[in-house]
Parts: sequence; C-alpha cells; structure tokens
Amino acid sequence: MPKSLIGTVTSDSRDKTITVSIVSRETHPIYRKQYSKTRKYTAHDEKNEAHTGDRVEIVECRPISKTKSYKLSQILERGQGTVELLEDVTEVEIPEKIGADKKPNTAKKVEKAEKSSEEEE
Repeated sequence: MPKSLIGTVTSDSRDKTITVSIVSRETHPIYRKQYSKTRKYTAHDEKNEAHTGDRVEIVECRPISKTKSYKLSQILERGQGTVELLEDVTEVEIPEKIGADKKPNTAKKVEKAEKSSEEEE
C-alpha cells in the first residue's frame, strides 16, 4: 500500500509541480519537550489543480524526477486566497474617542496628546 501524507501547498509556481509542507509534532526522547517539525515534499500535479494554501493529500509513487516521488491524490480543502496590500493608503482612520466605553481616562489622554501636538506645530 503506498504511503499517503496530508499537508499544505506552499508553492505552485512550477509547471505540474507543487511543494507541500507537512507539520508534525514530536517529543524529544530525553527532555520530553514537544516541538514541531516541518518537512517539504515536491509532488506531481498533472492538471495544475492545487494552489498555494490548499490542504492536499499526496501519495507515494515511482520517481518522476530527481526530487518528485509523490503525486497529488486529492484536494481536501481549498485555501482562503491571498491578500494584496495597497500602496496608496497612507492614513488610517482613528475613531474620535478610543476606548471611551471601557476606559474614559484613556480617551482624555488621547485628546490631550492630540491638542499638545497641534500646539507644537
């Protein structure tokens, strides 16, 4: 029976190839401290179906190339996508009174700091 692994796609930039990261928790034999170990596998993706962030299952197969000995079996969960940052945004909107409902003293300090900064200019 071929070995199957479940992991997350970290790269899909190459044609018909994905890089899958598999994180496992292990316990040190002497210190009994748990730590996480990440292993990367390259897998064959014939139809270029998987994308970065997808949770996939890969299955062991014959060596396809020097580094590829696994192929994509199935996509278990699609990734949430990527977030692109805008370069034009320079100001952030700050509410009038920060924390007015929880700590009224904090809001007063913020107002005083704003007034003092305006006077200095």
